[in-house]
Formats: sequence, C-alpha cells, structure tokens
Amino acid sequence: QVQLVESGGGSVQVGDSLRLSCAASGYNVGTVCIAWFRQAPEKAREWVARIDSGGWPRYADSVKGRFTISKDSAKNTLYLEMNSLKPEDTAIYYCAATRRCASMAAGNFDYWGQGTQVTVSS
Repeated sequence: QVQLVESGGGSVQVGDSLRLSCAASGYNVGTVCIAWFRQAPEKAREWVARIDSGGWPRYADSVKGRFTISKDSAKNTLYLEMNSLKPEDTAIYYCAATRRCASMAAGNFDYWGQGTQVTVSS
C-alpha cells in the first residue's frame, strides 16, 4: 500500500530555514508527479511546489525563489528546502502524489501524508 510520511517541521523564527522530507513507500518517487501542499489555520489547502518524473520543478508564486523541491530516487524521498521563512509560511505541510502532473488542484492527487507542522514566529 502506498504511504507518504512527512518529517522535518518545527518552530523557527522569521528568516530561518527548514528542510522537510517525505519518505515514500509502495511506489518510486521517480515514476510519478509528487508535490507539496500546505494548509494554514482557517484557510484552504494550497499548492506549494511539485516535481515531475523527469525532475522538473515548479513553484507557486508565493514561494518562488525561497523554496526548493527535490527528490532522491535512491532513498525514495521527496524534500522541500525552505529558506527566508515568513510568518505567512506557517501551516501544516503535506506531500502528495499522483500518476502524472496536470492540474495542481488537491483533488487530483491520490495519495497524501499526515502532514508536518511548520510555525514561523517574528
């Protein structure tokens, strides 16, 4: 059965960095579209970044230039390096996977992790 497990969240200050990890089992991260989403309190879940089977990354405008998505196929793990963190980055971060990259709507993703909390304080 496909499982995704996020880790690496925590509480940091404005301007700090964090690296999130998503360990996958049941499939190879190199064969699917895999992405990061986030959900802040009382807000809708939003797409953050994705990487396709060819390794091509794309980012939401809100994080472009600050976040970097990557994957290690040998470790079957997805990463999100977050730099220059802002209070508005505070959210639960989820990794998600689908067969191929198309629309980044959350409903198009078949598999989800449990999430990891990121809190950015000023």
